[in-house]
Amino acid sequence: MTDPHEKPHGAEPAESGTNAAVLDAKGLRALAHPLRLQLVGLLRKHGPSTATRLAERLGVNSGTASYHLRQLGAAGFVEEDAECGNARERWWRPVHQSTWFNDPDLAEREPEAALAYLQSVAATYTLRTQRTLNELQTMPRAWRDTFDMSDWPLRLTPAEAAALQDELREVVSRYRRDTPEKAAEAPEGAERVSVITHFLPEPGEPSAPAGRSGPEGATGAKTS
Repeated sequence: MTDPHEKPHGAEPAESGTNAAVLDAKGLRALAHPLRLQLVGLLRKHGPSTATRLAERLGVNSGTASYHLRQLGAAGFVEEDAECGNARERWWRPVHQSTWFNDPDLAEREPEAALAYLQSVAATYTLRTQRTLNELQTMPRAWRDTFDMSDWPLRLTPAEAAALQDELREVVSRYRRDTPEKAAEAPEGAERVSVITHFLPEPGEPSAPAGRSGPEGATGAKTS
C-alpha cells in the first residue's frame, strides 16, 4: 500500500482482478518494509527504471535499492525489463499495478508480518502527505484549492462501516485511474492525484456525557 493503488485488507472490489497482486504470506513478508513499498510505488507510477535512478529518488545508495529490488523480484512484484536493459544497466518494471490485502485469516496467522506491512503502508502515506505539504505553496492556485485533510468522527456498526467503504470505492472507481500507459490519454490539465482513505476503528471509546455533545464537524485542514 505505498501507492494510491495499495489497499488495506477488506472486501475485494471488482477492479482488483485487473493486474492486481493479492497478498499471500510470502508477499506479505516481502512487502513488510517501507523501502520496498516505495520502490514498487515508483515503478508503478513512472514505469521501468534502474536501481541507480530509483536510489537517487529515494535518497539511498544503489546497492541497497538493488538488493530490495531483487527481493521484490523473488516475491513476484517486479521483474527485469529486457526491452530497456543492456549489458551495463539492469532495468526493472512492476508486475502489477495494485496490491490487495484482503485475507483476515492470513492477518491472524502472520500477525507480525501483517502489522509490519500496515505500518510500512502508514509510513509511506505519511511521507507522501509531507511531500505534498512541502510543495503546496509552490503549486498553482487551482491545485492548492483542491488540497484537503479532514476527518469525520462517526458512530457506526461494523456492517455500516463496511457499507461506507464500498460506497467510497464505488465513487473512486468512476474516475480515471493513473498508470504510465494511460497518462498520455488523459485530458489537458490532468495531473496525478492521490486519494488516501483511512478507516480507524476506535472500539471502547466512551460516548459523550449525557446532555453534552462532542466536537462538531470534521477536523483537519477543512471542516464540514
